[in-house]
Amino acid sequence: MPIHTSLMSPSIKQLEPAVAPDCAEVMTQIRSMEPLLEEIERNCIPQGKTIIVMPAFNAASTLSKTLTDLPTGIVDEIILVDDGSTDNTVELALSHGLTVIKHKENRGYGGNQKTCYQYALEHGAEYVVMLHPDYQYDSRVVGVAIQLLKLGICDVVLGSRIRTRREALAGGMPAWKYLANRLLTITENVALGQNVGDFHSGFRAYRKEVLETIPFEHNSDDFVFDSQFLAQAVHFNFRIGDIPVPVRYFPEASSINFRRCVKYGLGTLAVLTRFWAQRLRIRPSRIFFSKQIDSDSENRIQLQ
Repeated sequence: MPIHTSLMSPSIKQLEPAVAPDCAEVMTQIRSMEPLLEEIERNCIPQGKTIIVMPAFNAASTLSKTLTDLPTGIVDEIILVDDGSTDNTVELALSHGLTVIKHKENRGYGGNQKTCYQYALEHGAEYVVMLHPDYQYDSRVVGVAIQLLKLGICDVVLGSRIRTRREALAGGMPAWKYLANRLLTITENVALGQNVGDFHSGFRAYRKEVLETIPFEHNSDDFVFDSQFLAQAVHFNFRIGDIPVPVRYFPEASSINFRRCVKYGLGTLAVLTRFWAQRLRIRPSRIFFSKQIDSDSENRIQLQ
């Protein structure tokens, strides 16, 4: 069927050609707005020095991969505390431009964290993220944890390894460790009045006020340090939240054996007992005495 141009011409005449704006001019206008956008971001989201602390022991084979995944521009300093490694962890960390503190002898996982947090506070950290350099926890989510702290949504952010059972087991978590984690986490949630997905995660982020209040110097130098710290955070009414963090289980990733897991589990139950003894004013414990109060005697008065 032939097309009648006489019928088409009126509509064609009504169309005006679209004129594309000059791209260079638009880009110039966008660039001119960048200082304003940065100022809005500074005013809307509190700023402050952010430090990542890495408690390390023989982490030379995994440190570089952990740092490679870390988003750029989200932290001001990375501190690695070497706990008596026998490999070249220290040399490798220095080559990456990290601040390095070396323990002459192994002080334990809790002892390592004490050095991490003390140094971070002494160097003006407003936000502190503990990230293991063993490449077990996905460092890409560090920025998310920091934003939750900066926005005032949480005071403590944990990385949950257990979004679903299938995901945790597929990631390589041993079945016995998964079961122990679930039982202990449920017990802690009930005892501490929380709703946290994974109480035993090694991925943690804190606001400065948390570290300035909790007397972590009195905590254990062993793995139960972590359980003590979270019980202390609840005692001092800090808000605890969590985010899902993918994890990897492989030979180089740090992990504790069955025997030490049993010791850790019993230690965690002891922490919950001490927590309730403090809350019910049956027996005070120094790990629940605030650093904001000058003396132990004044802390005891608060219980009366």
